[in-house]
Amino acid sequence: MSEIKIDQLGNKNELKRGLKSRHVTMISLGGTIGTGLFLASGGAIAQAGPGGALLAYALIGVMVYFLMTSLGEMAAYMPTSGSFSTYATKFVDPALGFALGWNYWYNWAITIAAEIAAVSLIMKYWFPDSSSIVWTLLFIAVVLTFNLLSVKAFGEAEYWFAMIKVATVIVFIIVSFLMIFGILGGNDPVGFTNFFAGDAPFNGGFLALFGIFLAAGFSFQGTEMLGVTAGETDDPGKNIPKAVKSVFWRILLFYIFAIGAIGLLIPYTDSRLLSEDIATSPFTLVFENLGVAFAASVMNAIILTAMLSAGNSGLYAASRMLYQLAVDGKAPKLFMKVTTRGIPMYALLATLAVGSLAFLASFFGDGVVYIWLLNASGMSGFIAWLGIAISHYRFRRAYVAQGKSLSDLPYVSKFFPFGPLFAFALCMIVVLGQNYMAFMGGTIDWYGVVVSYIGLPLFASLWIFYKVKHKTKIVPLMDCDLSNK
Repeated sequence: MSEIKIDQLGNKNELKRGLKSRHVTMISLGGTIGTGLFLASGGAIAQAGPGGALLAYALIGVMVYFLMTSLGEMAAYMPTSGSFSTYATKFVDPALGFALGWNYWYNWAITIAAEIAAVSLIMKYWFPDSSSIVWTLLFIAVVLTFNLLSVKAFGEAEYWFAMIKVATVIVFIIVSFLMIFGILGGNDPVGFTNFFAGDAPFNGGFLALFGIFLAAGFSFQGTEMLGVTAGETDDPGKNIPKAVKSVFWRILLFYIFAIGAIGLLIPYTDSRLLSEDIATSPFTLVFENLGVAFAASVMNAIILTAMLSAGNSGLYAASRMLYQLAVDGKAPKLFMKVTTRGIPMYALLATLAVGSLAFLASFFGDGVVYIWLLNASGMSGFIAWLGIAISHYRFRRAYVAQGKSLSDLPYVSKFFPFGPLFAFALCMIVVLGQNYMAFMGGTIDWYGVVVSYIGLPLFASLWIFYKVKHKTKIVPLMDCDLSNK
């Protein structure tokens, strides 16, 4: 009954299971492809060398894969829009579930503000004299429309947004390797010349590698949205495992092959790699070397689709999390009301309003409030990942302790207990190491510490507030609620 509520007219409304297998796969797939790959990958190669960038992204990729197998096991068995917030409530501690849910909602609400700001900059590439207000309102109208129509409309929009990004990366990889072997581009085969140039493949030593490792985690944030979609996925027991199984291969294909291709074609010493300007994106540089006219404009358009996708999926994920928090009694009941099309209208509008207000804050006081709102959300994605690892470890232990058979699970993570424990340890290193440089000088850079880590005490305060107010305790394994109806 947690997914079903009665509206004021007495009609039974519920979230609609309108997402098909292809939607879920592409939503999760699209979550890994964005500015992290299109823009930031060049900087990673410049700082740590091609080998260092490959190793850093591969390590994060393995961690994310373990997290997705953990999430997939729980989501296929117990599909709910509350995802890891609900799982933490049932398998760990209701206070942890409360804190994870609100933390995740806030993260995506603020992400919407960041995407609104970014879209205006992207459009000014083509229309430098245009008004930012026009693009801001247009962006809000587009993502709101897709989310208001139906979950199927949202799924279709995300499917095609992701398809554009996927096609770009695949074409880039194919073209790059044809250029590497001298088949395209009219030049001699490049081979491994650039890959081993100078101090490559590893540049800057361990600290440079560690720095890229810490930054790489941000590129993969969004993959956990797979769990949120489970609440509206058709036949989740079949479709969620299918999406999870493709995670490893897409990480390998999109990040490892793409970064490898960039490292082979462009020497890490090329100063253009350090720029985050679209005109000098690694993708733009490679397409220009091939002779593609308007390569920068093409990449600008593709990054625009990535921004629209991030805003669209962010609004979806945040509204569903807020809806489920209301269902579970952790948010005002107003937010659990849904329309006849299965859309949590009030949760949707409230999320968009908060995102828009955060964006407006950037225009006042030199944007100080906006910057701190962004800083507060910096750790949110990693905190969610830690929550997934903890919840899965407790879920499996409770499942076995209560005498249930693993063969009854729709999907079983083959890497338990190593998977969630390894992912938790690696993710904790990413969290604690975010600004390790602040502690390396003669004196501690306290401002840098606060900027980087403010999300942690905010999360802890949410957890402690709920724990003290409701006197919650860690749920004993035999008392964990494993009912999936």
